[in-house]
Amino acid sequence: MRTVAAYQATAADQPLAKSTIDRRDVRANDVMIEIEYAGICHSDIHTVRDEWGGCKYPLAPGHEIIGIVTEVGSEVTKAKVGDRVGVGCLVDSCMECEYCLRGDQHYCENGSVGTYNSIDRIDGTVTQGGYSTHIPVREDFVIHIPDSIDPAAATPLLCAGITTYSPLAKWGAGPGKKVAVVGMGGLGHVAVKIAAAMGAEVSVFSHSLSKKADGERFGATGYYTTEEGFEKEHHRAFDIIIDTVSVPHPVNAYLRTLKPEGAVVLLGLPEGGMDIDPRSLIGGRHTLAGSNIGGIRETQEMIDFCAEHGVVSEIELITADQINEAYDRVVASDVRYRFVIDAKTF
Repeated sequence: MRTVAAYQATAADQPLAKSTIDRRDVRANDVMIEIEYAGICHSDIHTVRDEWGGCKYPLAPGHEIIGIVTEVGSEVTKAKVGDRVGVGCLVDSCMECEYCLRGDQHYCENGSVGTYNSIDRIDGTVTQGGYSTHIPVREDFVIHIPDSIDPAAATPLLCAGITTYSPLAKWGAGPGKKVAVVGMGGLGHVAVKIAAAMGAEVSVFSHSLSKKADGERFGATGYYTTEEGFEKEHHRAFDIIIDTVSVPHPVNAYLRTLKPEGAVVLLGLPEGGMDIDPRSLIGGRHTLAGSNIGGIRETQEMIDFCAEHGVVSEIELITADQINEAYDRVVASDVRYRFVIDAKTF
C-alpha cells in the first residue's frame, strides 16, 4: 500500500481539492503507472457533480491517463518497467465471458470495472481515477503508447479517440464515404480528424461558423450551420453521421440527410431524450444507433492508427490547481478542445 497525492471531490456542490489516496500494492497481474498526464472528460464533471447519480465520495475522477510503468507484478508479461502506457475508461473485467475473450471488455457479461467510481472485483474498494500521481492497473487493460505520438495531446484519445474511432470503423468510414460530424467539441474535433485520416469526405454541422477554420484545418471539406430547414439542402448527402451533441436537437432532420441505408450514430446523452419519427428511418432503411467507447483491442488499434496518421487532440495543458476553473470552462464550452492536467502538479 502506498499513499499518493490526488485531487478528489467530496460532495456534489464542493470543488475538487488536493488530497491523498491509498493505492494498493501491485497484484501478480498488475502494473503500477506513474501518471504523466490526465485528461478532463465532461463525464468526470457529470460524475463528481452527481448529475448522473451514484457518485461514491470521496472520489478522484479521470479516465484519460498516460504514464510510465514503474513496477510490474510477478506474472506480468505484457508490459515492463519504463514502458509508456495509457489507461482509458476500464481497469478490469471478468476476462472469461465471450465478450471479454474477443476483446470487447466493455460488454463484459459479469460487469466491467470502471477506472473510477466503480467497485474493484478483488477487494471491493471504490476505484479511484487518474487525478493522482500513480495508479495500479491490471496489465490486460493498459494501452501501449507509440513513441511517435505526443503523450500529452494523445491523452484524451483514451476516451474521446476510442469513442469516435469505434463507430467510424464499425460503419465503414473510408474512401468514397461521406461522413458528417454533428458538434465540434471535445469529441467532435477528434471525430473529424479520425474520419479524414480514414480517407472519408468529412463535413461538420454546428450551431455557428465560429469554428469553421478549425474544422477545415482538421480535415473537414464542408462546414454548415443547423438553421431551420438545413436538411433540405443536404438531402441524401451522407453515409455516416457521428452525432456528439448532448442537448436535445433535431435528430430526425439529420436522418433525412442520410443516403439510403446510411446511419446516424449517437454519442451524446441529451437530458430527457429525443423524439424519433419512424418515417425518418423507414423510407431510406436508415439506421439510428448508439456507441460508447470500445474494448482494449480496439483501443490499441485506435492509438496505433492515430500515431501512424498524426492524429491527436487539441489540448490546453493545465496544472492541478486549475481543475475547478477548467470544469467551469468545459460546462461553458470555453475550451478548444480538451483540458489535460500535468500530473507533476498533483
